[in-house]
Amino acid sequence: MQLWIPFAASAGALLAIASFVGAGWDAPPVETTQIGYRGTGMYLEQDVEKLEALKAANVVPEAPWEADPEGERAGDIYQNVQVLGDLSDDQFNQFMAAITQWVAPEDQGCAYCHDIENMASDEVYQKVVSRRMIQMNQAINVDWQDHVGQVGVTCYTCHRGEAVPANYWVDDREPKPASNASRAGQNVAGKYSGNTSLPQNALMDYLLGDEAIRVHSLTALPTGTNTAGVKETENTWALMMYMSESLGVNCVTCHNSRAFNDWDQSPPQRVTAWHGIAMTRALNADYLTGLAPVFPAERKGPQGDVFKVGCATCHNGVQKPLNGVSMLQDYVDALDKKEGPADAPDYTTYVPGETQVLGADAPTTSSALPARTTVANTQD
Repeated sequence: MQLWIPFAASAGALLAIASFVGAGWDAPPVETTQIGYRGTGMYLEQDVEKLEALKAANVVPEAPWEADPEGERAGDIYQNVQVLGDLSDDQFNQFMAAITQWVAPEDQGCAYCHDIENMASDEVYQKVVSRRMIQMNQAINVDWQDHVGQVGVTCYTCHRGEAVPANYWVDDREPKPASNASRAGQNVAGKYSGNTSLPQNALMDYLLGDEAIRVHSLTALPTGTNTAGVKETENTWALMMYMSESLGVNCVTCHNSRAFNDWDQSPPQRVTAWHGIAMTRALNADYLTGLAPVFPAERKGPQGDVFKVGCATCHNGVQKPLNGVSMLQDYVDALDKKEGPADAPDYTTYVPGETQVLGADAPTTSSALPARTTVANTQD
């Protein structure tokens, strides 16, 4: 037997590593923080160079000005204000100025969401979407405090000055297999599974669907009520990889390494994450998928589904979005309340460029609405 072959291969690998190190490669500086009991291996390790970039990317913008809550209400001044009509005129315009900075491209400004010749019109689809997204923000801040706490969210939490948030996700089935053989959505560098070969579409099951998340089998075989097998385990790990990268943390942030399955021994962050998963499912099901008739093809994924929110959409690589700094104090009357229908309106009647106004009590065409061209007439 040629027993020397594996030893020769090992020696060659070690020589290659030594040559690489000798050429001047240095490991990146790592900051290690103990976040659990000694002996459990519960350490958070972070790349110091990346931390500086993340800190710079999570600076909270200042409000355009401090709004006066007194005065005439926006709903009494402007037409077709379906969500923010109870704000004062100054609060309303302050919020419109802020949301323009948060979402609209610089070269478009108000025109990104509005027909400038008729600000009350809903002809521009971005206005229809933004109205529903304001309602989504309100629902998060009121209904999901178990996840967001008193810090809450604003449009900026996700958008960061971009028209489309950087970290959305869609139904991912690419690349297609080269033959008729099925790879069951695995064995490629999955974009939403930490670039691993784990199932690439686990988010469809867990952040849109209500698939049970279970990786720890309590018996040797999936019997009885415990149906978790290898397939379910891999799917769960794909979700965990996505969550880990989204928040810039590792497993022990939410789990005790000596008993991953035991809730009683887990850090409190696991409960917060559980509520976050439930919240994300609700947002995708109740707010985003219903907007499918409104979005044009270029704002949908390859399979025709709308862009959806996930952990990375808000967190952007840090454990607490915007490092835990709240923006709500400047927009409390706009976003820290719940207003409007919980169920998505019927958007199937919306045709961009034809149907201008949506709402139960609103006219169905812009012909019923006179053009308003004053600078202050910024309808939500």
